[in-house]
Amino acid sequence: MNRLISLLRIALCTALLSACATAPSGRSQILLYSDTQMDQLGSASFDRLKSEGKIAREPKREAYVQCVVNALVAQLPAPWHTTAWEVQVFNDDTANAFALPGGKVGVNTGMFAIAENADQLAAVLGHEIGHVVFRHSNERVSTAAIADTGLGLVNAYVGAQATAQTSNAVMTALGLGTQVGVLLPFSRKHESEADLYGQRLMAQAGFDPAQAVALWQNMSQESGGSRPVAWLSTHPDPTQRIARLQAEVAVLQPVKAQARERGLRPNCVLRR
Repeated sequence: MNRLISLLRIALCTALLSACATAPSGRSQILLYSDTQMDQLGSASFDRLKSEGKIAREPKREAYVQCVVNALVAQLPAPWHTTAWEVQVFNDDTANAFALPGGKVGVNTGMFAIAENADQLAAVLGHEIGHVVFRHSNERVSTAAIADTGLGLVNAYVGAQATAQTSNAVMTALGLGTQVGVLLPFSRKHESEADLYGQRLMAQAGFDPAQAVALWQNMSQESGGSRPVAWLSTHPDPTQRIARLQAEVAVLQPVKAQARERGLRPNCVLRR
């Protein structure tokens, strides 16, 4: 047993040393999994959501979301800007949206009542895509793996098979509940990174960064201070977030202006 524990410790230390990475913001990250592995997890989870969720058969809304996603993705670094991003609209009144590794984007029908225009939808999706670019899901899955490393490696050592709970655990680490309409919060650090990255991304694509502020104001008004909308409930401190995004508007307006000078004028319209 002592030998097994020593082997586990060595395996853990080796994995951590080889998993050091740097986020776009410059901070250090522990990423135990490759992008390919995370893409597989994201795609599998997305397929599960589509099979179990209520898919909205609304081509006009899907085209609208796809237009916004395409405009944002065109400004992403490799490898994400060459990924064929898949969009799915789910028939759910909760105001939720998410993006997963592997180029998967889901938007609930309830979000269209909150995001009043394409710029506000770009703020939502820019934020969610930011989580993917920063590999936040990989950090979550890695953290979960480290917390359960002993059990995981012991199971592998004795040849135990994965249980039915594995899929739920992976989805939880990705930030998803096991049902459509339920998202789990990232850390405040992750949310702040996704906020600022998403707002800059939308400006680089030619969207109005001021609409990120308007979006959060819409969400706060919708919540009425008593029962926050689902997407807002997973994103803490809305007042501070609005102030932080507002402070970035003046910095990002020139970025938007430069994008539009280059001909980037997203014409994403929800056809009625």
